[in-house]
Amino acid sequence: MVQSIDHVALLPAYLAAGTAVLVLLADLLLARRAVTFAVAAIGAAATGAAAAWVASLGERETFCLPGGCSFVADGTGAVVAVVFSVLTLGVIGLSWPALRGDAEDPGAAPPTGEYLFLLACSLTGGVVLAYARDLITIIVALETLTLPLYALVGLRRKSVASAESAVNFLVVSVISSAVTLMGAALLYAVTGAVHLDQLRHNLGGPVTDVVPDYDPGAVDLPLTSVAVILVLVGIAFKIAAVPFHAWAPATYDGAPLPVAAYLSTASKLGGVFALLLIAVGGLRPALDRSGFLLAAVAVATMTVGNLAALRQTRMVRLLAFSSIAQAGYILAPLGVFAAAAGREQDVVDAAVTATLAYTVFYVVLELAAFAVVIAVRGSRQGGLIADYAGLARRSPVLAGAFVLALVGLAGLPPGMAGLFAKVTVVDALLEGEAVWLAVVVAVNAVIGLVYYVRVAGVLVRAPEGAVAAPGPRVPWPVALTLGAATVAGVVLGFAPQLVLTVTGG
Repeated sequence: MVQSIDHVALLPAYLAAGTAVLVLLADLLLARRAVTFAVAAIGAAATGAAAAWVASLGERETFCLPGGCSFVADGTGAVVAVVFSVLTLGVIGLSWPALRGDAEDPGAAPPTGEYLFLLACSLTGGVVLAYARDLITIIVALETLTLPLYALVGLRRKSVASAESAVNFLVVSVISSAVTLMGAALLYAVTGAVHLDQLRHNLGGPVTDVVPDYDPGAVDLPLTSVAVILVLVGIAFKIAAVPFHAWAPATYDGAPLPVAAYLSTASKLGGVFALLLIAVGGLRPALDRSGFLLAAVAVATMTVGNLAALRQTRMVRLLAFSSIAQAGYILAPLGVFAAAAGREQDVVDAAVTATLAYTVFYVVLELAAFAVVIAVRGSRQGGLIADYAGLARRSPVLAGAFVLALVGLAGLPPGMAGLFAKVTVVDALLEGEAVWLAVVVAVNAVIGLVYYVRVAGVLVRAPEGAVAAPGPRVPWPVALTLGAATVAGVVLGFAPQLVLTVTGG
């Protein structure tokens, strides 16, 4: 018998969806950019606050059937929902220059109402994904998170590159969605279950996951292996993992800068969390099979991303390939599932904690890096790396924030957040007896130093044959977002336990 709906558990999702509706009404009735902007910002902040408040009440479940619950408001879901809300709030702040448009061509600015409505719709998908606990809800939430981004990428008027990027992103995402749906359909055909708990049980594993030995069951069927591969490959498209990464650099570079920031942070967070939910929450008895695939994808992703980043001359494309490499580091802890220790509960918990913690550290530093790019470039595209030459002389504060974000992504002091993130990953790999994968992570971290240090060197180098120009005028929403992201990066660097504790460490 279906239980009554717990509207308190659904409150964050209600607020996110309500924000989208209010943004449209504010734009339609008031037609003032500042008011619409404020409604979107307040709605995103309220969504995050509601997620934190619901978490304080304890775990709550709704939409429950005998096979399990589709919506579970637990601590992990609250963390992801809050991070989604904070990232959306940050991207809203970074969008102010893009919504105002270029002074020379204000008509190129995207329509404010539609832009913020789509961003709020994407937030709704992210919040629902944070609490989803069945295959159907996870896939629908992931698509709700992604679908508005197709339009946002192409919403920059009079830009051929923006339109091309939107089409490229759409085609790849449609393919990934079809592959994921095919895998989910095969899983249902094999197990007759969609809820993660019941799926795990029907594959041959205990619901509680406290017994390390699994009974033979549907997990031994060849069709199960095909289903697992299709689901994981389909989600790998979403996080731009190699060999499904080719869409990311061109899409990031052609999209409005705030949308590129959202793609490389919130969208990636959604893909990673969906992968964790399905791979660990539902496919636990098949971890030994999915582990080999995830380890291979992680190695290819971090290696290709770092090597390709070495050759980049455009700033956003470099950040895009850096984001691909970071996805490899994020996936690396899940490679322990291929090792003999990968079935032990403490090893699985450490791998999940490392993946979630690294993702949180990464999105904070990546948002700060994009915030500096937007502060320097305004509503224009990211431009060449050489265009940032001499930034340390023109604006030491912006250059300092950029260097802090870059060295954090590289995993060097004083970017302690990035350093602790990589240490957490390596520690999880060593605990899971995946020493070879830990070595690959360390080698790739050294490769990544080359292009991060190169960009930092450009910031302090005077531009050739150019007269020193004054520093850029940074709009207050961008300055506030940059300051908050930088402070968060510093705080997390000195107190990483804030993240490790809430993600389960």
